[in-house]
Amino acid sequence: MNKLKLGTSNLEVSEISLGCMRMAQLSKKDARYVIENAIETGINFFDHADIYGSGKSEEIFSDAIDMNPTVRESMFIQTKCGIRDGSFDFSKEHILSSVEGSLKRLKTEYIDVLLLHRPDALVEPEDVAEAFKKLKDSGKVRHFGVSNHNPMQIELLKRYVKEDLITNQLQLSLMFTPMIDAGLNVNMQQEPAIVRDSNVLDYSRLNDMTVQAWSPFQYGMFKGVFVGNDEFPEVNQKLQELAEKKGVTDSAMAIAWILRHPAKIQPVVGTMNPQRLADIAKASEIELTRKEWYELYLAAGNKLP
Repeated sequence: MNKLKLGTSNLEVSEISLGCMRMAQLSKKDARYVIENAIETGINFFDHADIYGSGKSEEIFSDAIDMNPTVRESMFIQTKCGIRDGSFDFSKEHILSSVEGSLKRLKTEYIDVLLLHRPDALVEPEDVAEAFKKLKDSGKVRHFGVSNHNPMQIELLKRYVKEDLITNQLQLSLMFTPMIDAGLNVNMQQEPAIVRDSNVLDYSRLNDMTVQAWSPFQYGMFKGVFVGNDEFPEVNQKLQELAEKKGVTDSAMAIAWILRHPAKIQPVVGTMNPQRLADIAKASEIELTRKEWYELYLAAGNKLP
């Protein structure tokens, strides 16, 4: 498994992350198998959120591996906060209490990376800055980032937050590419030319923020998986063709497509199937040519100007 440097930090992490949202559905034994299998494939970065399984995903994770200082030092843990039942909350009090809850459930003294999960329309960046400083000074959180934020929202936070924001977790897959489409259709009138995210991909590259791709196998927003889906014959045919050529699965090829982008994007893979995860991890070994990357992009139904 290849490594990448997370943002401006000194963290050298696996270029594929395991998303633990569905871990709450597993038994302790099955969760242990998933985590150990991930580590064996070279994955050392685990993505959580306080709302996953209403906190149970974090609990199962720590219980499954009998969390202790030795185990803890062998991995990187990221979690997110800011989503409440029916609203969002970036208040200092909520951020601090959310982190305390995650630390307790994960049975650890520190979080490697804390992300603000979804933008809060009522955000007071001074409040966020105070929370981050307290968490940093206490050693409870080592690095910070955001999720689903656009450049101006990040700039507003950076005006007050002194700590580097090293990551931005954003939806991206071969069948969900608005952050790429707009950059290819500059000054055009067709639908893909619409800039929906304030050029967040280019902003991230200019500011050394690592983009983490969530739902890398989904089309639309939670509409379903496109890999192996009969509704998308052209892209699946191309995925299978290249997968056979490279000796990997079509799912691995979909991840390899993301990894090929020079922004050094880190896909967050949420499968709880150990064999599928091991197969997907082989994407780290795949090299796609520029021609192959564009062939997949076009097979996904995109057009070039």
